[in-house]
Parts: sequence; C-alpha cells; structure tokens
Amino acid sequence: MNSIKNITQPLKLVHMKQLSTILILFTLITNAAFAQSQQKQLKDHIPNHKYRVSFPAIILGNIGDGGKRTNTKHIELHVKRELDAKNIIGIKFATWRLFQPMGIQWWDGLLDKIDSESEFYPGYLKETGIGVSYQRMLWKGLFASIEVLPQYKTYVDLDNKEIANGFKLYTSYHIGYHLAFGKKKQFFIEPQFHCQNWMIDTNTPDEFKQLDNKWKSHFLFEPNLYIGIKF
Repeated sequence: MNSIKNITQPLKLVHMKQLSTILILFTLITNAAFAQSQQKQLKDHIPNHKYRVSFPAIILGNIGDGGKRTNTKHIELHVKRELDAKNIIGIKFATWRLFQPMGIQWWDGLLDKIDSESEFYPGYLKETGIGVSYQRMLWKGLFASIEVLPQYKTYVDLDNKEIANGFKLYTSYHIGYHLAFGKKKQFFIEPQFHCQNWMIDTNTPDEFKQLDNKWKSHFLFEPNLYIGIKF
C-alpha cells in the first residue's frame, strides 16, 4: 500500500501542475481575446473623419451691411484632408475687398485710421484667389500651418468702375489650437493668430500705390477664429 501511495502522490502533483498551467493559459487567452474585442469596439466607435470644411468667423460680421464703406465683403472657405494624425493638406478659396492698405499695423493706429478715414483708398481693391494649405499638428490640439494664395486683383473707383488689374501672391503663417466637440467630435473651432505677407504685388495704380508705399508689405498678429465640421 505504501508503494502505491508513493506512486499516486507524485502523479496527483503532476496533474495539479498541469491543471494549474491549463487554467493560467486559459485565463491569459481569455483576457487577450477580451482586450482585442474591447479595442475593436473602441475603434469602431471612433469616427474616421478624413475631410473637413471650415471658414473664419470674421466673415459673419460682413452679412447685412454690404453698402458700408468698411465692409470687406470677405468670403473664405477651406476644404482639407487628413493624410495622417499629424499632417493635413487643403485647398483655400478666398475673396475680399480692401478699403485701405493691409500693411497698417496695430501699433500704427490701425483702428484710429479706420475711424478717421485718413488712409482710405480712392476706391477699392478686390482680390480673389484659390490656393493651398498645409497644417501640422504639434502637440495635442496645438498646430502650425502655412497657406499660399495666388490672387487676381481688380481696382475700382468709388463708382465701382474698373481701373486696373494685377496679381498678388499672398501667404500666411498660423499658430492655433484645434478644439473638437459634439458626440462624434465632428464639429470644431480653431482659435489662432496669423501673420501674412505679399512680396509679389503687380500693376498697382499710382493713386493706390502712393498709400501702399507708406506701409509694410506684411501684417502681424491677426487674431481669428475658424469654425468647421469634419466628415
């Protein structure tokens, strides 16, 4: 009997070790399968928005007062595509009219000159173009972007009679923050600051050029807010 006990006890220990090993492996496999299932469910619930459309909120201020001298009649639309989580490219359409030189800086008394009308053009400069943009996500919602916009210029007098045409290459450099909201994070706003310059600017009539030459060919630190939707 003692010999039988001596044989069966090691066998029982072997079976217990095998059973423990099987239970551990089963637990690990089950947990792994559950984790994969959870990840798939989470992934399925995250919308895969590759495209987005946005516009600057500033254009809303031009609605309803088209006859006002300082109305820029600004229309601007961006259509963008996400290449990956960091890189976004887009197309920009914009049109506006200027009633005074764009190169008057904040510290030059920009707002005072609008009130006094001392730097107003003898008419308007209308600019329209289609360009491209590149946006790089830096950290969380923080981003930097550059936009290049070739523009066709039309100069008109106060009676809206065409005086001349020209070309301008308008570029802008942006730093801002992307804030998405809504159930599917489909809507977003992008508060930002940007600087712009126009080194190529052709065929400006003398009466307009005299005013432009008094100021810079760039503008610094313009605040803006873009509103958009992803799809």
